[in-house]
Amino acid sequence: MSSSSSKTAREPIDRRRRRHERYRADFRVTVSRFLGNDYQKIGGHCRDLSQAGIGILLATELNVGDVVGLNFLLPGSAIAWELRAVVRYRHGYHYGFEFLSLAHDLQEPLRDYLRTLEPAS
Repeated sequence: MSSSSSKTAREPIDRRRRRHERYRADFRVTVSRFLGNDYQKIGGHCRDLSQAGIGILLATELNVGDVVGLNFLLPGSAIAWELRAVVRYRHGYHYGFEFLSLAHDLQEPLRDYLRTLEPAS
C-alpha cells in the first residue's frame, strides 16, 4: 500500500532561541540581595538587555535561582528603575536575569529604549 502524501521532515527546535531579542547595552546596575541579616549592594555593568531580562557583569557569587533587586537608570532617562529579578544563567561573572516584576508603566519606556540599541549577537 502506498501513501498518497509524503511527509516532510520537521526542522529541529532550537532550544537556545530566546523569546525576546537581546540588545547591546552599556550602563551601571546595582544588584541588591539579602545576605545574613543585612542587604548587600553590588555594583555591576549591563552588557545586554531585552523586554524580559538583562545581562550583567557582576564580580560576586550568585546562584541560578537567586532572587535579587536591580536598580539602574537607562542612559538618557530620568526614570529610576527598581525591580526584582531572578538569576537564570551564569557563565563566569556574566549573569542573565529575568525580570520578575516589570511595572506596566515601565514597559513602553523600555521598548522605546530598546529601539535605539543594536541587536546583540
